[in-house]
Amino acid sequence: MDNKLSERDVCTKYITPALEHSGWDIHKQIREEVSFTDGRIVYKNKGFTRKKGKRADYILYYKPNIPLAIIEAKDMEHSIGSGMQQALDYAEILDIPFVFSSNGKGFLFHDRTGNNENMEQELTMEQFPTPQELWQLYKMAEHIDKEEEEVITQDYYQDGSGKSPRYYQRVAINRTIEAIAKGQDRILLVMATGTGKTYTAFQIIWRLWKARKKKRILFLADRNILVDQAKSNDFKPFRDKVTKVKNRTVDKSYEIYMALYQGISGTEDAQNIYKQFSPDFFDLVVVDECHRGSAAEDSAWREILQYFSNATHIGLTATPKETKEVSNIHYFGEPIYTYSLKQGIEDGFLAPYRVIRYTLDKDVEGWRPTKGQKDRYGHVIEDRIYNQKDFDRNLIIDDRTKEVARTISDYLKKTDRFQKTIVFCTNINHAERMRQALVNENQDLVAKNRKYVMRITGDDDEGKRELDNFIDPSNPYPVIAVTSKLMTTGVDAQTCKLIVLESNINSMTEFKQIIGRGTRLKEEFGKYTFTIMDFRNVTRLFADKEFDGEPESIYEPKEGDSPVPPEDEGENGPEPGFPGDTPIPPGPEGGGIIDGGPIGGVGEDKPKVYTVDNVKVKVLNERVQYIGEDGTLITESLKDYTRNTVQKEYASLEAFLQRWKSAERKEAVVDEMLEHGLLLDALEEEVGNELDPFDLICHVAFDQKPLTRKERVNGVKRTDYFSKYGEKARQVLETLLEKYEDEGIVNIESMQVLKLPEFQDHGSLMEIIQAFGGKKQYKQALQELEQELYTVEN
Repeated sequence: MDNKLSERDVCTKYITPALEHSGWDIHKQIREEVSFTDGRIVYKNKGFTRKKGKRADYILYYKPNIPLAIIEAKDMEHSIGSGMQQALDYAEILDIPFVFSSNGKGFLFHDRTGNNENMEQELTMEQFPTPQELWQLYKMAEHIDKEEEEVITQDYYQDGSGKSPRYYQRVAINRTIEAIAKGQDRILLVMATGTGKTYTAFQIIWRLWKARKKKRILFLADRNILVDQAKSNDFKPFRDKVTKVKNRTVDKSYEIYMALYQGISGTEDAQNIYKQFSPDFFDLVVVDECHRGSAAEDSAWREILQYFSNATHIGLTATPKETKEVSNIHYFGEPIYTYSLKQGIEDGFLAPYRVIRYTLDKDVEGWRPTKGQKDRYGHVIEDRIYNQKDFDRNLIIDDRTKEVARTISDYLKKTDRFQKTIVFCTNINHAERMRQALVNENQDLVAKNRKYVMRITGDDDEGKRELDNFIDPSNPYPVIAVTSKLMTTGVDAQTCKLIVLESNINSMTEFKQIIGRGTRLKEEFGKYTFTIMDFRNVTRLFADKEFDGEPESIYEPKEGDSPVPPEDEGENGPEPGFPGDTPIPPGPEGGGIIDGGPIGGVGEDKPKVYTVDNVKVKVLNERVQYIGEDGTLITESLKDYTRNTVQKEYASLEAFLQRWKSAERKEAVVDEMLEHGLLLDALEEEVGNELDPFDLICHVAFDQKPLTRKERVNGVKRTDYFSKYGEKARQVLETLLEKYEDEGIVNIESMQVLKLPEFQDHGSLMEIIQAFGGKKQYKQALQELEQELYTVEN
């Protein structure tokens, strides 16, 4: 054996032949270099790039839906077990039972099922287990009998496009299928918004239905949009086997039924059309967004689940509801699988976010009326201190609304005025006033298209008709959707880049649902990240362990409680009725009604809401926060975070300088820093837009005086560096310096830069390279140019 063989050579010459010798089908059961995450989105050079995704050297499959083993390969200079720890990490993520490490001289075998006497043992290359041997080991460990095996081995739906479940979807599907095959009848799946819960549900239903384990299935949701999207998209392969229950009629000839809770239930027995089915009609009930109407034990909607109690029930949610009164876990049991927002962002399947927190002076100081002060409508204002919790609920300060609208509009004008934006307000009246304020701040764009700003709330038919246009990535209007509760859940706003929090939100479930409106990636439309503007200190909830931790049941069952409607039953009547989403009927002097009382006008000595004018409000400060490597918001300053992160990797300035100087391409060092979680673009905005990554790091992490890119360029020009080159080569180098001054070091290191318009006057790519004597000489000249740039000192 040649100990100098590379890792790839070891795979080709030794590992793959050993697998084939043991009976593994190279075309159907062996996959090499399997990338199972996309890599986290990070800011780079005023744009976006991805960190390295996770990649397994080998994954071995018993069937396409059943991965059995993972192999981590190393070159022959490493020991047999050198790759084991990495392989175990991947196996845990991928839920794979058997793990191998190899350097081509043998295998180290780790059995995660606990079924072997020795958890780890060395094998020769000829002793690698066959597919059937590993499958038998797994079946023994999980006590899978023949009937259960037929269900578990049922294939996924394949449409010929090559689409298959992502790794976490596969884990969720397989765990659910195996649990149902073994007789578990209550299952909870927790998956972050934007991770494909409906597609996951479809694959679970498809496999159970094809295996004839579950023959009649009911898919329940509480919003039309959830049912209609599912039926026309993910559930389309069921074709004529699926129907939506509507018009309160039942056709029992179908096998897959999709229904709204409120479409099959009501306050009177005649409206409870679910009772037209026998209690044993359905084998499986899937509850979408199960944190909503059916979560409460005394909910009228829970009666549907109780009626079909003999069926298996699967609950799907991004935000399981766990309070002393309401519990998903109490009903469904502990989640069989959880895929969190934090993990989705780290894997690169969800968009990362940044938070901008604003502090308004009246929110901090409060506001108190003078003695006998009257509001806009002549009512004497109750004498007390009003604070953030009162604003737009008990007290309306017009200038506060205008200041928030101005701040939102200024941000859009500085970034992108056509980025899809959702503004969450306290209630419908507040949403209407915010719409007006935003219209006045964006009169130029509203004049071009009145739908630039739209109020989309439960009481406004025109606004609701625009909801589909707002969530359609190809439709530019509406741009700004102002809402209260209607868009908190079930709205697939794929290109939403800005979420504005202008409501006092204390419910963790509601908060997580709102954040979920921005988490979807849509790279073809330039959606890589999103921003949260917080005017109510709502993002304090990010620090709560409940935000992205494992759900914990604190439910306290009570006996004798009378049934009450759940807190947010969804679509009652034509559209959802949510707390605070009370319609605005016309009132005297233009007033309306909110929370059951007059906003203004005559007729009550003490209105529930006062409206005051001539109270100036201003933003005191703003603070920008980003997500750190641990998935939580960075609480320290960006400078401190950078200093601490860099010094973990480089103990001294000398160590950093040595790495920078020795790097053939400086971009490699920049990429390393991005991998370690540095936010160089954000740091550049904070410290200085004209600083190179080199100067940013030296200045912030090691207290060195920085030079701007312009100063470095001028320093090079003062030397006789160019004298050794011919005229054409000098001109190219000078253009490269100009490019560096404008955009930084990363943008001049690739030879592709020579194809840009500013280099066209110097000739074609080949002509430019020949001016230096060839490709090797050009690269050497570029390295020397970089060396000159970074030896410049003040």
